[in-house]
Amino acid sequence: MLYRLLHAIVPPLLRLIWRPRVTGTERVPRTGGVILASNHRSFVDSVVIPSTSPRPVRFLAKSDYFTGTGIKGGLMRAFFAGLGMLPVDRDDPQAALGSLDTALEVLGRGEAFGIYPEGTRSRDGRLYRGRTGVAHLALTAGVPVVPVGLKGTEKLQPVGSNVPRIVRVEVAFGEPIEVAARFEGMAPGKARRILTDEIMSAIQELSGQEAAGVYNDRAPDA
Repeated sequence: MLYRLLHAIVPPLLRLIWRPRVTGTERVPRTGGVILASNHRSFVDSVVIPSTSPRPVRFLAKSDYFTGTGIKGGLMRAFFAGLGMLPVDRDDPQAALGSLDTALEVLGRGEAFGIYPEGTRSRDGRLYRGRTGVAHLALTAGVPVVPVGLKGTEKLQPVGSNVPRIVRVEVAFGEPIEVAARFEGMAPGKARRILTDEIMSAIQELSGQEAAGVYNDRAPDA
């Protein structure tokens, strides 16, 4: 109940402040499990996407955002809860495996789950090679993947900045990529790689970024 109330307030308020240019919302399935796979330019991406998606989207967020005390801690919890964030302990060695289980639970409930196949934010503006976790989720849950292209979020909240700026960004939702019955009989590793590359190609078309051709191994600072 609290989540629904907060979600009815937070995203509309952010849209009013930022006035983002949004296209392709009609391409996002309104019901059933679905993955929204996006490029990653800024910490604030996980705020922009839930604020512009036509349906609630669950993202993982570090548990620190939910454990603060006092008025500030309470406001922070309310803000991230209103955006549908799910806490994950990044200091836990099993966090990566646990996050996959959490994502599958979300998809199994027929909800939307957001993910960044690059793994971490791009510091140079290029689109890095996708990791196959997104394909693992899609193939395991049997759900479609909607590619998302973000433009300008690196200006809204640059790396190292704690305060978002009033900058107009662009969000483009692409055509759903279906997985049902497409990879039957194919080796799982090969299927995951092919699907991941297809997803990244769609994201690149939407975002207009140059392909880096390598993985992004730089650790995020937030």
